[in-house]
Amino acid sequence: MEPGDVEKIEIALLLEAVFRRYGHDFREYAVSTVERRIRDFLPRSGCASISALIPKILRDDTFFRQFLQTFSVTVTEMFRDPGVYRALRESVVPILRTYPSIRVWVAGCATGEEAYSLAILLEEEGLYERATVFATDFNEEALAGAKEGIYPLDRIRLFTQNYQDSGGTQPFSTYCHARYDAMAVSSSLKRNIIFANHNLATDAVFGEMHLILCRNVLIYFDGALQDRVLNLFYESLVHRGYLCLGAAEIIRLMRSSARSPRQE
Repeated sequence: MEPGDVEKIEIALLLEAVFRRYGHDFREYAVSTVERRIRDFLPRSGCASISALIPKILRDDTFFRQFLQTFSVTVTEMFRDPGVYRALRESVVPILRTYPSIRVWVAGCATGEEAYSLAILLEEEGLYERATVFATDFNEEALAGAKEGIYPLDRIRLFTQNYQDSGGTQPFSTYCHARYDAMAVSSSLKRNIIFANHNLATDAVFGEMHLILCRNVLIYFDGALQDRVLNLFYESLVHRGYLCLGAAEIIRLMRSSARSPRQE
Protein backbone atom coordinates (compact mmCIF):
# COMPACT_ATOMS: atom_id res chain seq x y z
CA MET A 1 0.00 0.00 0.00
CA GLU A 2 1.35 3.41 -1.00
CA PRO A 3 1.76 6.21 1.61
CA GLY A 4 -0.89 8.21 -0.20
CA ASP A 5 -3.37 5.36 0.22
CA VAL A 6 -2.73 5.32 3.97
CA GLU A 7 -3.36 9.05 4.13
CA LYS A 8 -6.68 8.68 2.31
CA ILE A 9 -7.77 6.08 4.89
CA GLU A 10 -6.72 8.40 7.72
CA ILE A 11 -8.72 11.27 6.22
CA ALA A 12 -11.80 9.09 5.73
CA LEU A 13 -11.64 7.92 9.36
CA LEU A 14 -11.13 11.49 10.57
CA LEU A 15 -14.16 12.82 8.67
CA GLU A 16 -16.29 9.92 9.88
CA ALA A 17 -15.23 10.62 13.48
CA VAL A 18 -16.11 14.31 13.12
CA PHE A 19 -19.53 13.45 11.71
CA ARG A 20 -20.37 10.89 14.41
CA ARG A 21 -19.10 13.02 17.28
CA TYR A 22 -20.24 16.51 16.26
CA GLY A 23 -22.65 16.10 13.34
CA HIS A 24 -20.56 18.18 10.94
CA ASP A 25 -20.41 16.33 7.64
CA PHE A 26 -17.39 17.02 5.44
CA ARG A 27 -17.42 13.57 3.84
CA GLU A 28 -18.79 14.91 0.55
CA TYR A 29 -16.58 17.96 0.29
CA ALA A 30 -14.32 17.98 -2.76
CA VAL A 31 -11.40 15.63 -2.08
CA SER A 32 -8.77 18.20 -3.06
CA THR A 33 -10.29 20.75 -0.66
CA VAL A 34 -10.38 18.31 2.25
CA GLU A 35 -6.85 17.06 1.72
CA ARG A 36 -5.40 20.54 1.36
CA ARG A 37 -7.08 21.91 4.47
CA ILE A 38 -6.20 18.98 6.69
CA ARG A 39 -2.58 19.16 5.54
CA ASP A 40 -2.56 22.89 6.30
CA PHE A 41 -3.97 22.28 9.78
CA LEU A 42 -1.65 19.42 10.72
CA PRO A 43 1.55 21.47 11.34
CA ARG A 44 -0.42 23.79 13.66
CA SER A 45 -2.08 20.96 15.56
CA GLY A 46 0.90 19.56 17.44
CA CYS A 47 0.10 16.12 15.99
CA ALA A 48 2.57 14.04 14.01
CA SER A 49 0.03 12.41 11.68
CA ILE A 50 -3.56 12.75 10.50
CA SER A 51 -4.58 9.66 12.48
CA ALA A 52 -3.23 11.34 15.63
CA LEU A 53 -5.76 14.13 15.13
CA ILE A 54 -8.69 11.76 15.64
CA PRO A 55 -8.53 11.08 19.41
CA LYS A 56 -7.71 14.72 20.13
CA ILE A 57 -10.68 15.95 18.10
CA LEU A 58 -13.01 13.39 19.69
CA ARG A 59 -12.07 14.35 23.24
CA ASP A 60 -11.24 18.06 23.08
CA ASP A 61 -14.06 20.42 22.06
CA THR A 62 -11.73 23.42 21.94
CA PHE A 63 -9.36 21.61 19.62
CA PHE A 64 -12.27 20.59 17.43
CA ARG A 65 -13.39 24.21 17.11
CA GLN A 66 -9.88 25.10 15.94
CA PHE A 67 -10.06 22.28 13.41
CA LEU A 68 -13.50 23.46 12.28
CA GLN A 69 -12.08 26.84 11.27
CA THR A 70 -10.01 24.99 8.68
CA PHE A 71 -13.17 24.09 6.75
CA SER A 72 -14.84 27.46 7.00
CA VAL A 73 -14.26 29.86 4.11
CA THR A 74 -14.45 33.40 5.47
CA VAL A 75 -12.98 35.27 2.49
CA THR A 76 -15.57 37.88 1.51
CA GLU A 77 -16.11 41.62 1.23
CA MET A 78 -18.85 44.22 0.99
CA PHE A 79 -20.45 44.30 -2.49
CA ARG A 80 -18.00 41.71 -3.78
CA ASP A 81 -18.33 41.40 -7.57
CA PRO A 82 -20.25 44.70 -7.89
CA GLY A 83 -21.84 43.62 -11.17
CA VAL A 84 -23.84 41.01 -9.26
CA TYR A 85 -25.43 43.69 -7.09
CA ARG A 86 -26.06 45.89 -10.09
CA ALA A 87 -27.87 42.95 -11.72
CA LEU A 88 -29.90 42.42 -8.56
CA ARG A 89 -30.93 46.09 -8.61
CA GLU A 90 -31.89 46.03 -12.26
CA SER A 91 -33.41 42.56 -12.72
CA VAL A 92 -34.47 41.16 -9.34
CA VAL A 93 -35.59 44.18 -7.31
CA PRO A 94 -38.51 44.95 -9.70
CA ILE A 95 -39.86 41.45 -9.01
CA LEU A 96 -39.27 41.74 -5.26
CA ARG A 97 -41.37 44.92 -5.29
CA THR A 98 -44.41 42.83 -6.17
CA TYR A 99 -44.32 40.94 -2.84
CA PRO A 100 -45.91 42.34 0.34
CA SER A 101 -43.03 40.89 2.37
CA ILE A 102 -39.62 39.69 1.22
CA ARG A 103 -37.44 36.87 2.57
CA VAL A 104 -33.81 36.61 1.54
CA TRP A 105 -31.36 33.88 2.52
CA VAL A 106 -27.59 34.43 2.44
CA ALA A 107 -26.26 30.88 2.75
CA GLY A 108 -22.63 30.60 3.84
CA CYS A 109 -22.59 34.21 5.05
CA ALA A 110 -19.15 33.93 6.69
CA THR A 111 -18.43 37.21 8.50
CA GLY A 112 -21.56 38.96 7.26
CA GLU A 113 -20.40 41.44 4.63
CA GLU A 114 -22.76 40.08 1.97
CA ALA A 115 -25.76 40.22 4.29
CA TYR A 116 -25.05 43.87 5.11
CA SER A 117 -24.52 44.63 1.43
CA LEU A 118 -27.99 43.27 0.68
CA ALA A 119 -29.43 45.27 3.55
CA ILE A 120 -27.98 48.44 2.02
CA LEU A 121 -29.30 47.56 -1.42
CA LEU A 122 -32.79 46.85 -0.10
CA GLU A 123 -32.71 50.04 1.99
CA GLU A 124 -31.87 52.14 -1.04
CA GLU A 125 -34.57 50.46 -3.10
CA GLY A 126 -37.18 51.19 -0.42
CA LEU A 127 -37.74 47.51 0.37
CA TYR A 128 -35.89 46.93 3.61
CA GLU A 129 -38.79 47.68 5.93
CA ARG A 130 -40.70 44.70 4.53
CA ALA A 131 -37.69 42.43 4.12
CA THR A 132 -36.04 39.85 6.37
CA VAL A 133 -32.51 38.69 5.59
CA PHE A 134 -31.54 35.30 6.98
CA ALA A 135 -27.75 34.96 7.07
CA THR A 136 -26.46 31.50 7.92
CA ASP A 137 -23.19 29.67 8.36
CA PHE A 138 -21.93 26.65 10.32
CA ASN A 139 -19.01 28.60 11.77
CA GLU A 140 -20.09 30.04 15.13
CA GLU A 141 -16.99 32.23 15.39
CA ALA A 142 -17.68 33.78 11.99
CA LEU A 143 -21.35 34.29 12.92
CA ALA A 144 -20.35 36.08 16.12
CA GLY A 145 -18.19 38.43 14.08
CA ALA A 146 -21.00 38.94 11.57
CA LYS A 147 -23.41 39.96 14.33
CA GLU A 148 -20.89 42.54 15.55
CA GLY A 149 -20.50 43.98 12.05
CA ILE A 150 -17.02 45.37 12.77
CA TYR A 151 -14.37 45.19 10.05
CA PRO A 152 -10.77 46.40 9.57
CA LEU A 153 -10.65 50.10 8.77
CA ASP A 154 -8.19 49.50 5.93
CA ARG A 155 -10.94 47.71 3.98
CA ILE A 156 -13.23 50.72 3.78
CA ARG A 157 -11.65 51.98 0.55
CA LEU A 158 -12.32 48.63 -1.18
CA PHE A 159 -15.84 48.44 0.24
CA THR A 160 -16.56 52.00 -0.89
CA GLN A 161 -15.32 51.34 -4.43
CA ASN A 162 -17.35 48.13 -4.68
CA TYR A 163 -20.44 49.93 -3.41
CA GLN A 164 -20.08 52.73 -5.95
CA ASP A 165 -19.48 50.25 -8.78
CA SER A 166 -22.60 48.31 -7.76
CA GLY A 167 -24.83 51.33 -8.35
CA GLY A 168 -24.99 52.67 -4.80
CA THR A 169 -26.86 55.94 -4.52
CA GLN A 170 -25.55 57.36 -1.23
CA PRO A 171 -22.13 58.06 0.28
CA PHE A 172 -20.91 54.73 1.69
CA SER A 173 -20.21 56.49 4.98
CA THR A 174 -24.00 56.66 5.43
CA TYR A 175 -23.90 53.02 6.43
CA CYS A 176 -20.83 52.80 8.65
CA HIS A 177 -18.72 54.76 11.08
CA ALA A 178 -15.16 54.62 12.35
CA ARG A 179 -14.64 52.86 15.65
CA TYR A 180 -11.05 53.18 16.87
CA ASP A 181 -9.02 51.30 14.23
CA ALA A 182 -12.07 49.59 12.70
CA MET A 183 -15.27 50.37 10.83
CA ALA A 184 -18.65 49.37 12.21
CA VAL A 185 -21.82 49.02 10.17
CA SER A 186 -24.77 51.12 11.23
CA SER A 187 -27.06 49.51 13.78
CA SER A 188 -29.99 50.35 11.51
CA LEU A 189 -28.72 47.79 9.00
CA LYS A 190 -28.94 45.04 11.60
CA ARG A 191 -32.61 45.50 12.37
CA ASN A 192 -33.92 43.02 9.76
CA ILE A 193 -31.02 40.55 9.62
CA ILE A 194 -31.23 37.23 11.46
CA PHE A 195 -27.92 35.42 11.82
CA ALA A 196 -28.29 31.68 12.46
CA ASN A 197 -26.30 28.46 12.42
CA HIS A 198 -27.13 26.28 9.43
CA ASN A 199 -25.03 23.57 7.77
CA LEU A 200 -25.78 23.06 4.08
CA ALA A 201 -24.39 19.53 4.22
CA THR A 202 -26.73 18.26 6.93
CA ASP A 203 -29.51 20.70 7.81
CA ALA A 204 -33.01 20.98 6.42
CA VAL A 205 -34.93 23.39 4.20
CA PHE A 206 -34.85 27.09 5.08
CA GLY A 207 -38.15 27.77 3.42
CA GLU A 208 -40.24 30.26 1.46
CA MET A 209 -37.41 32.49 0.24
CA HIS A 210 -37.78 34.96 -2.60
CA LEU A 211 -34.03 35.27 -3.13
CA ILE A 212 -31.14 33.00 -2.10
CA LEU A 213 -27.50 33.98 -2.41
CA CYS A 214 -24.86 31.27 -2.04
CA ARG A 215 -21.75 32.43 -3.82
CA ASN A 216 -18.47 30.54 -4.09
CA VAL A 217 -19.54 27.83 -1.64
CA LEU A 218 -20.58 24.95 -3.92
CA ILE A 219 -17.12 24.88 -5.50
CA TYR A 220 -15.88 23.19 -2.31
CA PHE A 221 -18.42 20.34 -2.54
CA ASP A 222 -18.36 17.17 -4.59
CA GLY A 223 -21.10 16.45 -7.13
CA ALA A 224 -23.40 14.56 -4.77
CA LEU A 225 -23.31 17.28 -2.14
CA GLN A 226 -23.82 19.98 -4.76
CA ASP A 227 -26.98 18.17 -5.87
CA ARG A 228 -28.20 17.92 -2.28
CA VAL A 229 -27.65 21.64 -1.71
CA LEU A 230 -29.24 22.66 -5.01
CA ASN A 231 -32.33 20.62 -4.19
CA LEU A 232 -32.33 22.21 -0.74
CA PHE A 233 -32.36 25.63 -2.40
CA TYR A 234 -35.10 24.56 -4.79
CA GLU A 235 -37.30 23.44 -1.92
CA SER A 236 -36.50 26.65 -0.01
CA LEU A 237 -37.56 29.04 -2.79
CA VAL A 238 -41.02 30.34 -3.56
CA HIS A 239 -42.28 29.63 -7.07
CA ARG A 240 -40.16 31.63 -9.52
CA GLY A 241 -37.78 32.70 -6.77
CA TYR A 242 -34.21 33.71 -7.56
CA LEU A 243 -30.99 31.83 -6.82
CA CYS A 244 -27.70 33.68 -7.11
CA LEU A 245 -24.51 31.57 -7.25
CA GLY A 246 -20.88 32.38 -7.96
CA ALA A 247 -19.88 32.65 -11.63
CA ALA A 248 -17.90 29.41 -11.51
CA GLU A 249 -20.92 27.57 -10.11
CA ILE A 250 -23.42 28.24 -12.91
CA ILE A 251 -22.18 25.33 -15.03
CA ARG A 252 -22.41 23.04 -12.01
CA LEU A 253 -26.05 24.04 -11.61
CA MET A 254 -26.82 23.37 -15.26
CA ARG A 255 -25.31 19.88 -14.98
CA SER A 256 -27.07 19.11 -11.70
CA SER A 257 -30.07 16.85 -11.46
CA ALA A 258 -31.74 19.45 -9.26
CA ARG A 259 -34.78 21.16 -10.71
CA SER A 260 -33.56 24.63 -11.54
CA PRO A 261 -35.10 27.72 -9.95
CA ARG A 262 -34.79 30.96 -11.82
CA GLN A 263 -31.19 32.06 -11.69
CA GLU A 264 -29.11 35.16 -12.31
